[in-house]
Amino acid sequence: MKLILVVLATLVILTHGEGPRAGVIYYYEGPDGVLHFTDLPLTRHYKPFVFWGNATGEAKERIKRLIRKYAAQYGVDENLIQALAHVESRYDCMAVSRAGAQGVMQIMPKTQQELGLTAPFDPAANVEAGIRYFKRLLDRFGDTRLALAAYNAGPGQVDKYKGVPPFPETRKYVRDVLEKYAQLKPGKQRK
Repeated sequence: MKLILVVLATLVILTHGEGPRAGVIYYYEGPDGVLHFTDLPLTRHYKPFVFWGNATGEAKERIKRLIRKYAAQYGVDENLIQALAHVESRYDCMAVSRAGAQGVMQIMPKTQQELGLTAPFDPAANVEAGIRYFKRLLDRFGDTRLALAAYNAGPGQVDKYKGVPPFPETRKYVRDVLEKYAQLKPGKQRK
């Protein structure tokens, strides 16, 4: 147990420290119960190591400034994007979901390819690509709820169901982002 804690602490330091940023760390538990970690998974048994941080201080403020910049550039409501980033990753630029979505805006690898995003853990690149993608969804669906549902479940699912898909995760996601957005609107107290 102590060894596992040492390994996890080392990974946290390596991925959240001031030194160079590594890529995604993958792991799998062998049949003997031993955890194996790598940055280069060679078999399908490896899964991304999920560390959900909660950016604070200057790191969070830097990401908020990036959101402000790119939201203005793409003509998207800054507070809506702040809410989306909060729900997606709590502004954690190193976040990796169980499904493999990466960075502040939690962009899936296939979508990264479509967007030309080659550095998903670079906050500026990730935020720019995520806002650009969300703007594309807003333009396509013409509705904030549908754009959020498409961001979470994929545009094909919104097309298929002709609205917000009936997936509990997607419905909760849309609700959570809109609730956070309501808190961030001018005149509301920021949290």
